[in-house]
Amino acid sequence: MPDLDAKANLHRYLRETREALLGKLDGLSEYDVRRPHVPTGTNLLGLVKHVASVTAGYFGEVFDRPFPEPVAGLNEDAEPNVDMWAAADESRDDIIGLWHRAWAHADVTIETLPIDAPGSVRWWQHTPVTLHHILVHMLAELNRHAGHADILRELTDGQTGWWRPGDNVARGDEAWWATYVERLESTAREFA
Repeated sequence: MPDLDAKANLHRYLRETREALLGKLDGLSEYDVRRPHVPTGTNLLGLVKHVASVTAGYFGEVFDRPFPEPVAGLNEDAEPNVDMWAAADESRDDIIGLWHRAWAHADVTIETLPIDAPGSVRWWQHTPVTLHHILVHMLAELNRHAGHADILRELTDGQTGWWRPGDNVARGDEAWWATYVERLESTAREFA
């Protein structure tokens, strides 16, 4: 029989997605994890830093369990987008360490509180929420950024896949993919 515990299921999906996002850094150089590929500057290490920051806030402050260290993205006086990139004095290990500490703190919140535990989101004009609401919100947030990371990783070195390269994409060699992409471009040109 499938597990019908909503909190446990949401927590499991959060764990799986956070590991998939972190895996997008595997095997890349310091430059490649930091480099912006799009006009907004979105980069792989910045996505991890951002998700660590919002995790610390949503599963910390929102439920009166403040994260025990300062997180720049949660400071109202912080530079815009400070949580979206790694500064020169922040190493990959620093960001990944923050990521692990934020999620360990979140895991305690999730495991300790009932799914209907009340909270309040300061940056949503003190909107009242429940743990269920935040679990769903963070699952959406994390999956959104994991999708960004999928595209950034493909732009960086061509690697695709959920956990490992190629594990959930069509199998095809370089010629197959070139033909496939040309077919899509040809179809798109019909609408130009």
